[in-house]
Amino acid sequence: MKTAKGCILFSLLLNGLIALVMFVSGCATTATETKSVSATAQDATDAAIERYIRTHPEVIEQSLQALEVKREAELRDRQKAALATRQQDLLHDPTSPVSGNPKGEITLVEFYDYRCGYCKRAAPAVTELQKIDPRVRVVYKDFPILGEPSELAAKAALASQAQGKHQAFHEALLASHADMTKDEILNIAVSVGLNVKRLEADMANPKWQAVIEKNRALAQELGISGTPGFIVGNELVPGALDLNGLKELIARAGHEK
Repeated sequence: MKTAKGCILFSLLLNGLIALVMFVSGCATTATETKSVSATAQDATDAAIERYIRTHPEVIEQSLQALEVKREAELRDRQKAALATRQQDLLHDPTSPVSGNPKGEITLVEFYDYRCGYCKRAAPAVTELQKIDPRVRVVYKDFPILGEPSELAAKAALASQAQGKHQAFHEALLASHADMTKDEILNIAVSVGLNVKRLEADMANPKWQAVIEKNRALAQELGISGTPGFIVGNELVPGALDLNGLKELIARAGHEK
């Protein structure tokens, strides 16, 4: 028994000494060999993954779908946080035109572009909503994303507030299917009774460009990349809405109150 125990202890001691010598002398494994082993293991792993994907291609689609769901959830969370913190800018910016009931208990905020076909499609519904629901207050956010003519129309509309004709001019611009050249914009201005010379002078005020840039920054923070975009409370709905869609949006806000 003693002999067996002695052999075991000797063997363990010998193995320990060998390992120690190899470690100290650097003979265990060189850095190059370690890299080589790691690279070989990685190649084997990559090959196994590739074989799995080739035999189960549906995992790619599932992964992409899961990623899209995750990104959409993250976007909604960011939007909700931004909507909650930017209510003052959305509802009470003195540079944003207001229509409907100025003291309405439910505010509808719209981001739009005068050259946007979807904005033009939604415009009659927005106008009708204000007529049939006295609770509704509408805040307009000029968000020109379709080039220089869109910016020019936005500046003209903002400048028209000085003559108290914004709502009529706003609706006429959205009803028009003409290109938003300066001449066309001024023709529309004449049709709603605006003083064109005064309007041209007011359009030159640099503050309108600042308003547009502020709206763009706000839209970016809220994740609005297209027009129209409708906001009521902490709910943001992108895209054109018909009258029923707007009513449902207002109804949800009413229930929350």
